Amino acid sequence: MEKLNLPEYELVLKETSDGKEVWDPVRKKYLVLTPEEWVRQNFLNFLINDLGYPLSLIRNEGGLKYNGRQKRTDILAYGNDGLPLILVECKATTVKISSDVFEQASVYNKELKSKYLIVTNGLQHFCCEQNFSTGDVTFLESIPKYQ
Repeated sequence: MEKLNLPEYELVLKETSDGKEVWDPVRKKYLVLTPEEWVRQNFLNFLINDLGYPLSLIRNEGGLKYNGRQKRTDILAYGNDGLPLILVECKATTVKISSDVFEQASVYNKELKSKYLIVTNGLQHFCCEQNFSTGDVTFLESIPKYQ
C-alpha cells in the first residue's frame, strides 16, 4: 500500500482467499484492506499512539441517521464526558480533498456535533474546530491531542 503522510505503524495484516485483510482494533475483526481502509487504520493508529486518544472511546464505521437515511461515520472519538469530540472522514489517497468531501463530513457533524472535524486522504489532513452555538469554523494548524 501507498506510503502516507503519517508515522509508519505495524498494522496486523493477513492474506486470505479474498485478498489482504487488516485487523481493526476498534471493531475487533479483520476487514478487507481497501485503499480507504488503509487510510482509516493508519489514521486510527495516529490518534491512539501519537495523540493519546483512548481506544475505548473510539468508534469506527458507526451508524448515523441523517434525514431519515442510514449513514456511516469513519472514525468518531468521544471525550471523557461521553460526547463526540472528533469526527474523522477518511478517503483513499486517490480522492482529492474538496469542498464536496468537507460538505459530506459537515452534514454528518450537524447531527453529531463533535468539536473537531477532520478530513484526510492519508496524504493531506484538514482539521477544523466547530462552534455550534456561534456557527464559527476555525481551521487548525494541527490536530489536537487528547486531553
